[in-house]
Amino acid sequence: MVVYQVYPRSFQDSDGDGVGDLGGVRARLDHLVWLGVDALWLSPIYPSPLADFGYDISDYTDVDPTFGDLAELEALARDAHDRGLRLLMDLVPCHTSIEHPWFREHPDWYIWADEPNNWVSAFGGSAWAPYDGRFYLHSFYPEQPDLDWRNPEVVAAMQDVLRFWLERGADGYRVDAIDRLLKDPDLRDDPPATAPYGLPLTPEQAKLALTNSANAPDTAEALAKIREAVGDAFLVGEVYLPSVRWQPYVDYFDAVFAFELLFAPWDAAVLRAAIEACSRQKRPAWVMSNHDFGRLATRFGPENTRAAAMLLLTLPGPAFLYQGDEIGQGDDTSGESRFDRHGRDRFRHPMQWDASPTGGFTIGHPWLPPVDPAERNVDAQRDDPGSTLTFVRRLIAMRKDLSDDFELLDAADGVVAYRRGTDAVAVNTTSEPRPAPLRGEPRLETAPGAWRGDLLAPHAGAIAGG
Repeated sequence: MVVYQVYPRSFQDSDGDGVGDLGGVRARLDHLVWLGVDALWLSPIYPSPLADFGYDISDYTDVDPTFGDLAELEALARDAHDRGLRLLMDLVPCHTSIEHPWFREHPDWYIWADEPNNWVSAFGGSAWAPYDGRFYLHSFYPEQPDLDWRNPEVVAAMQDVLRFWLERGADGYRVDAIDRLLKDPDLRDDPPATAPYGLPLTPEQAKLALTNSANAPDTAEALAKIREAVGDAFLVGEVYLPSVRWQPYVDYFDAVFAFELLFAPWDAAVLRAAIEACSRQKRPAWVMSNHDFGRLATRFGPENTRAAAMLLLTLPGPAFLYQGDEIGQGDDTSGESRFDRHGRDRFRHPMQWDASPTGGFTIGHPWLPPVDPAERNVDAQRDDPGSTLTFVRRLIAMRKDLSDDFELLDAADGVVAYRRGTDAVAVNTTSEPRPAPLRGEPRLETAPGAWRGDLLAPHAGAIAGG
């Protein structure tokens, strides 16, 4: 399936306060149906003091008034189901906000030490913060204390949370930072790193093996409790591990994000290696952009946006498409960061629906300004047969016809190619024409004439065969 990521603050504002909300998401569901996606993933909408912009949750069983209320969420789920769309919530099980009542009422639900060890936070510095004569663990910001999933009361409480949203219409979860769920119970130091981790790390993290501060050997027991609570609901895990270390997550989840592809530069050899590595494992979920790492047009260049979309949407297994990628929207490159302290505002500017100054996102003053609505917006592209939006829609429709059979093909330098049954896909990552192992008739090209003879145009992709 294709899952469309909705960043609620920036999708559609329905009440004119300049911030997107659940009413706005409901109003734009027909866009998702027209586009042809199967589900939407809703980034966090829970009450939060916004130390980590919603990933610091102060109440797991309510909706932040900024976005609406529980009735609005239930209405969104009904409207989505009426249109054949599934709804995925964003679950954050590793930590809460320090302002969550649990931190005061149930301090034993969190991880404490008399003295800090050498574990480091994902955002830099020690992963321990002093409080009332002891130290609590925070794998991310100090305002996000880690829960102790070896405490059965924590497990029971989080199982209740999982069931709560399923009862209100959710069809599953994107599970945040799940590799941080269990740590070494004895809180032993992380040993020094002896080999590259396989995914990007901060300089502090890269010095350590990270074998005690995350991904404990008994993680499967906690994953089983999550699966027990959700039954056959869909689970996709944000597992920040190389694909060779996806066990035991793939034993309990339906899919795991393929971060090797997400972090691959626009280089055919690296892209192919990432696809090959992740394809050898069970249940990869393909993703090349999101609210933390930016959109396709900025990450790979506007000239490569359609080729990147073709790559993403023709690999076998679930694919995740970030809002705005369907119109080739880019990120704000000014470097300004007004809200998110980790500098991720630039990836989260509003969706651009029309060419007006606010891009049709709001009738008020947007919390972040649109990037370039006059140049890229849904209204202008929807009826244009040559637009990026039309191309992405055709890709999504065509992927339903592609065979489950998958095989990487030998190709010239600079070209990624693979077979899907009787069809073949080739993407040229270079600025020069390159030969491509395609046969038969072109079924879809990034631009008319992108594949002529045996040559694939620069920055182009094509699907051929049938």
